[in-house]
Amino acid sequence: MRRQWRDGVGKLAVLGAEGGVWVPLEIASSYRARTRGLLGRESVEGALLLSPANSVHTVGMRIPIDVAYLDRRMRVVAVRTMKPGRIGLPRLRARHVLEAEAGAMAGWGLRVGGQVVVEVEGEAEAEAEGV
Repeated sequence: MRRQWRDGVGKLAVLGAEGGVWVPLEIASSYRARTRGLLGRESVEGALLLSPANSVHTVGMRIPIDVAYLDRRMRVVAVRTMKPGRIGLPRLRARHVLEAEAGAMAGWGLRVGGQVVVEVEGEAEAEAEGV
């Protein structure tokens, strides 16, 4: 199922054996938001979802980051840690890219083959009201 999000905030569920981990999430879906990404930031609280995207770079970034490439079903196809000043190779199967501070994804148990779920703020309330 093809999902389209708007720029905003939400939560990311990293599904695992222990029932999952919830992480604060920023969503960058517009060209402008995806282009800016994490540039100029000293830290990241939670994660940033770039959608659509299949590659990233860390040119101009101040911190190393973890990058997870997600397919259309939100399954992890690759996870990499990138130092500042690098250019990542495009992943052909990737449709979305998840970014976080280096080391965060290992702490969440996110690995190749893993599944994530995005919950957008206001979406659950709208569904409950039948909107």
